[in-house]
Amino acid sequence: MRTYDFAPLHRATIGFDQIADLMDRVMTNDVSQSTYPPYNIEKTAADAYRISIAVAGFSEVDLGVEVKENALVVTARKAEDDDERTYLHRGIATRAFERRFTLADHVRVSGASHVDGMLHIDLQREIPEALKPRQIEIAGTKALKQDVVETKTVN
Repeated sequence: MRTYDFAPLHRATIGFDQIADLMDRVMTNDVSQSTYPPYNIEKTAADAYRISIAVAGFSEVDLGVEVKENALVVTARKAEDDDERTYLHRGIATRAFERRFTLADHVRVSGASHVDGMLHIDLQREIPEALKPRQIEIAGTKALKQDVVETKTVN
């Protein structure tokens, strides 16, 4: 696999740090990224999304959802059982995990719910008024003629 050096991009651009960081994250071959727990990301509306994470065996008190620096961090820590259980087969993994999702600008977490072994996190993109497109009225020639000041030539 090819590796790319983005150092010249960092030196030659100002204000594009997020793009360069995103490219660095995408291009790195991070084999330590676990596939546990499985999750889905779905688009529920034009500016709404939902992340669904399979968290079988965890209760609401075992789960944590936190947003910090444009990153959504979902953690799970199972409380230790006081009674010593003997399992003949243990197929439900309740190991601790931390899953990170990078959020785009203006995306906020609007809520989270835990239903039937699934953790659902709802996201909403809220674009500020200053960044929304706006229609500019085009002035006609009649309006331009009113603004013209007549001048006289003096020799």
